[in-house]
Amino acid sequence: MGAGSGTVGLRTVREANLGVVLRTVRESAPCSRAAVAAATGLNKTTVSSLVADLMARGLVRETGRTEQHGVGRPGVLLDLDDTSVAALGLEVNVDYLSVVAVDLVQRELTARHTPFDAREAGPRESARRIVAALREAADDPAVRGRTVVGAGIAVPALVDSPTGTVRRAPNLGWSDFPLGESVDVLGFPVRVDNDANLGAVAEYRVGSFAGTPDLVYVTGEVGIGAGVLTGGSLLRGSGGFAGELGHLELDPGGPECSCGRRGCLEAVAGIGAILRDAVPDLAPGRPLSGEEVAALVEAAVGRAAAGGAVAVAALERAGTRLGRGLAALVNLVDPGLVLLGGYFVPMGPWLLPRCRAALASGVFAAGPAGCRVEPSALGLSAAARGGAAGVIHALDSGALPLPAAAGTA
Repeated sequence: MGAGSGTVGLRTVREANLGVVLRTVRESAPCSRAAVAAATGLNKTTVSSLVADLMARGLVRETGRTEQHGVGRPGVLLDLDDTSVAALGLEVNVDYLSVVAVDLVQRELTARHTPFDAREAGPRESARRIVAALREAADDPAVRGRTVVGAGIAVPALVDSPTGTVRRAPNLGWSDFPLGESVDVLGFPVRVDNDANLGAVAEYRVGSFAGTPDLVYVTGEVGIGAGVLTGGSLLRGSGGFAGELGHLELDPGGPECSCGRRGCLEAVAGIGAILRDAVPDLAPGRPLSGEEVAALVEAAVGRAAAGGAVAVAALERAGTRLGRGLAALVNLVDPGLVLLGGYFVPMGPWLLPRCRAALASGVFAAGPAGCRVEPSALGLSAAARGGAAGVIHALDSGALPLPAAAGTA
């Protein structure tokens, strides 16, 4: 091995060790250098050098001194530096763009939700709007002056996440579109993933049930997708396309789905199907535009809350169908928790009782407590929050480069 190769190898090892120390501080803060050394197995001199490097990069800071329990000087406590960097997350859906920025401890710095018809705009115009939205978020007063370490983009689609290519997005009308390549003009790394996957990541990291290692997040948008976590890790499958719950066939003779088949869960219990049943006098007999969805959801929920028989019956039927679809998934992956997101949340009072009952009757090997079904508390920002959280996790794991130290190129 030549001298150059050895240098590269040492640099790679050091970058990996920086990630290990950063992750340890995240998990243990406030903690001393000695505690980091004990947790990582690295010697104290190496840890001190790595901590100094992380401090120069704006990732770790000193917070004070520990209590002294023995002889010698007390140790200095370390914590994550929440003042220097930001991560961005963006979700593009049929009817909106949702953008968030978080700091290193995943505290929200800013959030924006903008009506946007991505299906009407098409993939190339949508990519331009995505770039503009991320630049606006980076220039927000709460973010400006921080180093943006990356962005995660969520799309309701089959996504080849290593390349950022949207393989198939029937509700958007996109096919084989290189979204990652199209937005690679921002000056920071961008990652593209399925919206349900990133919603599951958000629930695991910052949701009301954060830390639940085996959970399913179900999108409640025009489409239905599922992000599945097992042991705290995403279940991706051999091609990275696991979790397409919406295209589970429930009724072979049912209505046509956006995928071209009939009777898929999405075609009978997706938001579009629910709205056509709940507010038939308002919902058009065609795919809903981005601007129509939110207004029709509000109308359906309003009628159900007022006791409207048609709206209530439609939501209850959808709850039963959704529960049947979930039962098939629960029988396969055995999660402890299913979280319903998006527009399913305001419909929850009518959806959830029937959904829970259908799930319980369809699950074969329910444990003593069964699988809980709960509404998400993250609203329409769940996938965007997951995109930002994924960037932070990628820093800790070494999947994304750490920012350079101040004053270096």
